[in-house]
Amino acid sequence: MVTPSPPIHQSTHRPISELSDLLCSVAAQDEEAFDELYRRCSRRVYGLVRKVVVDAELSADTTQEVFLALWQAGAARYDPHRGTAMAWILTIAHRKAIDKVRSEHAHRARDLRWSNKNQTVDYDHVSETILARDESAAVTESLKVLSALQREAIHLAFYTGLTYSEVAHHLGIPIPTAKTRIRDGIKRLSTCLQAS
Repeated sequence: MVTPSPPIHQSTHRPISELSDLLCSVAAQDEEAFDELYRRCSRRVYGLVRKVVVDAELSADTTQEVFLALWQAGAARYDPHRGTAMAWILTIAHRKAIDKVRSEHAHRARDLRWSNKNQTVDYDHVSETILARDESAAVTESLKVLSALQREAIHLAFYTGLTYSEVAHHLGIPIPTAKTRIRDGIKRLSTCLQAS
């Protein structure tokens, strides 16, 4: 008695063909050909991209971009007389990987510039207030070493913002005298502040 052989299932999928034939079919928007092309080439494309891009997630994204480019009319540019289909696909993958690295580098540089431009510097208001108060107290204490005439001239020039001629007019003295009082007063203040 002869045992029947198991039934042979007819595959509805296209037979595995050469990559160049698959590319031609992909150029004609054949989805089955595209699936087969992806199945046969995606690992090699990803491997090449990963060597250039390094980051696994970016490499996966770039691999998808390669196949998207092939689907969107990229496959139509393939010329079998200029090289093998795999070499052509890997050339596209390499270019996309380089573009991804450049894009990421530019993106990081842009982010760094933005961050540097918009960075808020930590500012300790309490210590700054205390330092300003201490400096102000030191200057006020040092003003006591000045003569009454020097103190008045410096007060008018620095605390009220008058010019030399306005100080001279206000005090009823010649301009050179006003300049001398202010200059000598500043020297004495400087000496006093350096000593403290």
